[in-house]
Amino acid sequence: MSPGARSSLPVILFLIVGFAAPLLAVIWFSFMPPRTFTFGGEPTLENYRTIFESTSYISFLWSLGLAVVTVLLLALICYPVAYGLVRVFGKWSTLITLLFTIPLFVSENIRLYGWMLFFIKNGVLLGTLKGWFGLQLESFLFTLPAIIFGMVYVYLPFMLFPMTLGISMVPNETRDAAFDLGASRWQVFKEVELPLSMPGIVIGFLLTFVLAIGAIAEAKVMGGQRVIPITHDIEIAFTYSQNWPLGAALAVLLMLVVGTLVVLALRKFDLDTFLGRR
Repeated sequence: MSPGARSSLPVILFLIVGFAAPLLAVIWFSFMPPRTFTFGGEPTLENYRTIFESTSYISFLWSLGLAVVTVLLLALICYPVAYGLVRVFGKWSTLITLLFTIPLFVSENIRLYGWMLFFIKNGVLLGTLKGWFGLQLESFLFTLPAIIFGMVYVYLPFMLFPMTLGISMVPNETRDAAFDLGASRWQVFKEVELPLSMPGIVIGFLLTFVLAIGAIAEAKVMGGQRVIPITHDIEIAFTYSQNWPLGAALAVLLMLVVGTLVVLALRKFDLDTFLGRR
């Protein structure tokens, strides 16, 4: 065994034990008979048949739809912010963007409950408007917009940071050369800045989408379970229903959907170029 292979052996073992083994366990368990708690038994497709014969597809569609809407809204919000940070702060933009990650040091549930207290009827916002201005407004908590608001708030750093990194990788010399050749501001943006920053944008899209499609706290706290995402069905299968094989099958289908979309997106650009390897 070469020295390079020996030095990489701990990393390979870590990936096998910490990543591949749990995934393989979940996949294998999805073929176990319903409501069993061991790996023994004759493999069966009963769990997948149950999923396709049930209404679980509605939860899948809700999770996909909420994730797509969250990604699109964050793209509209974060790109102008990232562009402004890069143009104003230059090389310090990445460091400043890290400040947006400070809320990540506080539990997601705590932050969402803070927003719930802010928006709830007679809470901080509506209570203040009623007490100071006599306005009596209905709270938008436990609605679909509240869920989307919570998801946009929670996953904003995961979109902003890659976008800022991607925009900061556009050389100023390339931009100046385009202006010198007579390109308009719109042409420079469309032909130079947007294509060169696209790797960071795609990474932000993928990272946010993968996290958002697995969101569950936002639907529970901000939506009052008005919308049931697929992760909620998985949680119910593993806990209250005590049907681990069904939960494993739901998790496998979710991984297949997300994995397929991620692979299709990653084929659109060169990771080596984005990481500066060439």
